[in-house]
Amino acid sequence: MVDGAIVPAGGGLGWRVGAGGRLRVVAVEGAQTGDVFAVSADDLDDGLSNGRTFDYGGSVRLSTGAVLYSRRSRPLLTIVEDQAGVHDFLYAPCSQQMYEIGYGATGPHPNCLDNLTGALGRFGVPDTAVTTAFNVFMRVDLGPDGRLDILPPLVTAGQGVTFRAERDVVVAVTACPAGAASGGHSRPLRVEIT
Repeated sequence: MVDGAIVPAGGGLGWRVGAGGRLRVVAVEGAQTGDVFAVSADDLDDGLSNGRTFDYGGSVRLSTGAVLYSRRSRPLLTIVEDQAGVHDFLYAPCSQQMYEIGYGATGPHPNCLDNLTGALGRFGVPDTAVTTAFNVFMRVDLGPDGRLDILPPLVTAGQGVTFRAERDVVVAVTACPAGAASGGHSRPLRVEIT
């Protein structure tokens, strides 16, 4: 049985996924990035950790076979299929403050941090549990001088990435509203849970 939903452009949704369940994120129209953040259902403060994931996996380039760990070093998700092959786990979710500091926004702006905390909050996850999300389809170049450059995503319509839950988790997915990360436009993403 497949439970599916469309994450609207610039929006976010959340789900509970049981151990062994699969969550697939699909770029409906292509050229769209999104944030995925998971917490352990038995400890809602124990969310994804890019540092632990890099420590145990030995790489910042994560694709099929990579395990995403929690702050308390527990496996949360494993990438079991990856048609895109390019993702980011360095950048924090875009936030109201990022739009103000980086882009001069003077009013409210849709952002992944608010979308993640809102979607996860419906399951009792505290805002403070949300740190660096796994940025599906986001293309970041790491230069020889250490500089990070965000490039347009290469994911095409219908391509996706599938995660297996390694324990019961609560997970949220956003369709990022940041134009730089999504080739200038925000588009929807599809999520399928089996």
